[in-house]
Formats: sequence, C-alpha cells, structure tokens
Amino acid sequence: MPEKTPLLDILDLSVYYGGICALDKVNLHVDKGEIVAVIGANGAGKSTLMKTVASIKSSTSGSINFNGQTLMKDAHKVVTSGITLVPEGRRIFAPLSVRENLMVGAYTRTDRQEIEKTLEDVFELFPRLKERINQRGGTLSGGEQQMLAVGRALMSQPQMLMLDEPSLGLAPIVIDVMFETIVRLNHERGLTILVVEQNATLALEMCNRAYVLETGRIKMEGTGRALLDDPAVRASYLGIK
Repeated sequence: MPEKTPLLDILDLSVYYGGICALDKVNLHVDKGEIVAVIGANGAGKSTLMKTVASIKSSTSGSINFNGQTLMKDAHKVVTSGITLVPEGRRIFAPLSVRENLMVGAYTRTDRQEIEKTLEDVFELFPRLKERINQRGGTLSGGEQQMLAVGRALMSQPQMLMLDEPSLGLAPIVIDVMFETIVRLNHERGLTILVVEQNATLALEMCNRAYVLETGRIKMEGTGRALLDDPAVRASYLGIK
C-alpha cells in the first residue's frame, strides 16, 4: 500500500528570536481525522509552533506542508487553505457582540446562506452563545469567551483546527466541557485537531498521538496512551512518581 500523506507535515522547522532558538529542527505530522497533542513545560516552544504554522511568526528554516502543498507564509492564506488557530488567551473582540465576533471568523467566505448554516452549527455546539447572541464579548465569562473563540474559528470551516492552551484560566467543570467538545468535533464532525495544552494528563487522554516538546526540540512522541504510561513523562509532566 502507498504511504499515507499527512494532512499537516512539518519538516526540520527552526525558529529564532534574535539569537535565541525557540524551535530547533522540529518534525511533526498530523494525519487527517486525528487529534494530535503537543505537551511540554512553559517556554518549551509550544505556542511558537502554533503561531508559526498560522504564519503569525516566521520560520528561520524548514518547511510546513498542508494537504501536500507548501503552506503559504501569509496568515490570511493559511486560513483560506483550511487551518484556523484558536489563540492562547482567546483574543475575542470585547466591544463586539457574540454574533459580530462569530461573523469575523467567516471573513474569508462569501456565501451568506452557507455562513448562516455554519452559524447555526456553532449554536448547536454551544447553545450558550445563542442565548447571548447580542451580548458584547467582553461581558462573557471566561468559559463563554473560550466557546466564542472556538466558535469563531469554526466559522471559517477549517479542515484542521489548532487550539493553543484551551484550558487556560478556566474552571475545572468548564475545562471538562471544552475537552468534551473537542472530542465531539473530532468524532462527530471528523475535524482534524492539533492542540497545545499545559494540562498534559487531559491532553494525552484525549489525543490519538502526542509529541513532547522540550526547549524547542521534540524529545518524545507516541500514542497518548503510551506517553501516559511512560515513566519519564509521568515524572516530568504528569507529576506522578
């Protein structure tokens, strides 16, 4: 059988800030339909990786391929190619209403009927957003803002959704809801997902495969289950001796 081409294929990716190496020859791939997690300590380069794929940051060397094509180094073109990032800290537009925030996510699309259909899909996923459709984004709770950030990303109809620290600053019960939603998007809608997450246990329990990033380098990779059971991962990232 011919080898399957990954949906996302990152090859020898390096990123420098001045003279500081943030990512050092990172190799990572995501197959269609997978949930892939990237775990690691603060400062490991996780957010840099996500921002570089999204073309918010520029790479120094290496390549990023998506759907078998070199990914354009332009944030707008990354979105139109089928990748959307939910950034760390949510970054919603506080003065805009829930509906206006969501419509911002559809800026690359032109078919109004299809946009409205996607909007209803988002409301089906997050009924709370429909209840607050005319409320300003800045008045929502942290959990609701995270729902809004994910919903906004879904409005572009991505082939791959990237989530940077989706549990950050959320109450435990909201974190559970958010991770259940991520799994639902994957299982029910077939959405490919790349997630960076500080809560390594939750990330590894949810994902198909994972990478451990340490000071800009991939140190380990494997299935979520295998890494959960690995003594080194348990001691260093899960707090289990």
